[in-house]
Amino acid sequence: MDAPQNLKHKPIIAVNNYDKIDALYANDSDVRALSIGQAQYDNNEVSLKIWRHNGKKWSRQSEEMPLHRNIDLNILLLGALLTDVSSNYSMTILREEILQKDKVEEIQNYYETNKKFLRPRLEELKNILNTFFEREIK
Repeated sequence: MDAPQNLKHKPIIAVNNYDKIDALYANDSDVRALSIGQAQYDNNEVSLKIWRHNGKKWSRQSEEMPLHRNIDLNILLLGALLTDVSSNYSMTILREEILQKDKVEEIQNYYETNKKFLRPRLEELKNILNTFFEREIK
């Protein structure tokens, strides 16, 4: 399904039919598209959108977020995967705090269990970040 063009978030670039490639939810996902475009809260801002569809209409549970929050979530994820609960300092500039030391291992175990879906995406993130920084420097 294609990202809608008639709603408040205005896609500029979209990943249509995302439900077919949604990692462990592939072919069984309510997320139909991802996009980057004009934010619904401010046409002068750029935002990311996760488009959910309930089978009849676009869901109110679709999420839109500013670019920096998406980057921060990726930083938080990687920081969590690298977290050593015996240390008392955060892994990242976000100054995250461990709220449940006994549950940190569950995040790391989740990654290990789903590594076949997650690692290729992390490798793609690494590759695209390397390309970005190589081009930005020039």
